[in-house]
Amino acid sequence: MTRDSTYSNFDINRKQIHFMNSFIPKMVGKSLNFMSLLHPALASKWALDLFSKPLKGRLKTPHPTLEKAKKEVLYDHDNIPIQTYHWSGAKQTVLLVHGWESNSGRWKNMIQRLQHEDYNIVALDAPAHGASGSSSFNAILYSKFIAVVAKKFNPKILIGHSVGGMAISFFIKNSSYTKSEKIVFLGVPSGFPGILKNYTDLMGYNERISKGLERYIQKKFNQPSSHFNTSHFINHINAKGLIIHDENDPVIPFSDALEIQSAFKNSKLITTKGLGHGLKGKQVIENIISFLKG
Repeated sequence: MTRDSTYSNFDINRKQIHFMNSFIPKMVGKSLNFMSLLHPALASKWALDLFSKPLKGRLKTPHPTLEKAKKEVLYDHDNIPIQTYHWSGAKQTVLLVHGWESNSGRWKNMIQRLQHEDYNIVALDAPAHGASGSSSFNAILYSKFIAVVAKKFNPKILIGHSVGGMAISFFIKNSSYTKSEKIVFLGVPSGFPGILKNYTDLMGYNERISKGLERYIQKKFNQPSSHFNTSHFINHINAKGLIIHDENDPVIPFSDALEIQSAFKNSKLITTKGLGHGLKGKQVIENIISFLKG
């Protein structure tokens, strides 16, 4: 096989994967749309259940970085296990909070760099992610996980990626925790309605299901989806903030970062280009270290 044919086959496979990743959600969406004609409430409930269940992020094999940590399982008020990881250091405690369909292993390079600076590092796996418990995920439950971990380890620095950052803002809003001195948001969404719209667009849900999802959220959390907003929850804190967001983030629009910065009174925004939603570039880590040492 020639080099050109190898690249050609790779491109074909990539297109096939993209097609399947977009085709399967639309097929599921059409099925639930049809169900909504007969059982709109049930169709909406199933749509919310799908939204709450990550398809990846579980730890299926040992992760080298996580295996080097001191592992401890904590429990929330409903006795759900929370997997934590601890790398000891002499400086302030940093809490790492990953995002959707991920786990604490995503922080591998960040952990190595923080260890080099001798920070005390703690990470946790989100509900239904990594090695933590729960069969479903939402940012409110995640914020409760963070509260349990914060009570145990007393972090002064909190770093969150994507919905992990949103969960940090919920935690700060709904707790009396005052020990946070610096907060880093990486590709963090502002309003929850935007996330919900991305999901309904991906699945191709009809208006019956979209409205049904909103009703179920109101019933489950006693608040409309618009209540859950990072920029609203972060506007009262005195901690210093660093916001890093890629200008072409395909998951969370850059406008969310601008909205958060406008509300986060003591924050700085750094814009990247070409790093997407993952923000795993070396310069991102160096910007974070500079912020922590400043």
